[in-house]
Amino acid sequence: MLGNASLLLARLLIAALFVPAGISTLSNVAGAASYFAGLGFPLPTLVALGVGLFELIGGVLVLVGFQTRIAAPLLAAFALSAGFIGHYGQGGDDPALLFMHQQALMKDIATAGGLLALSVAGAGAISLDRMLRRQAI
Repeated sequence: MLGNASLLLARLLIAALFVPAGISTLSNVAGAASYFAGLGFPLPTLVALGVGLFELIGGVLVLVGFQTRIAAPLLAAFALSAGFIGHYGQGGDDPALLFMHQQALMKDIATAGGLLALSVAGAGAISLDRMLRRQAI
C-alpha cells in the first residue's frame, strides 16, 4: 500500500509542475509565443499553443493515472527537450541568469527521471488505469 501511495504522490508532484505550466502558457499565448520566437522557433504562436496543450493534457493524464506508461515517457522527452532547448548554454555573461538557467536545466533533467520511473512502475493502484482494468474483467 505504501508503494501505491508513493506512486500517487509522485504523480501529484509531477502534475503540479505540468498542469499549471500548461494553464499559464495557454493563458498567455502571446507571451509564450514571444519566448519561443526568441528561441528561433518558426510559427511561435502554434508552438505556444501546442506546448500549452501538451503540458496540460500530459499533466492531467499523469495526475489521474490514465495511460501513464505512455504519457510519462512522452513528458520525459518533452522535459529533456525543453531543458536543453530553453536552458542549456543560456544566460551569457550574467551570473544570475546563468545560474537560473543551469538550475532550470537540472530541474528538467530530474523531472524526466521521475517520469521515466513512473513509466516503468506505472500509475499504481490508486489510478484511473487500475479502475478501468478492474471494470474490464
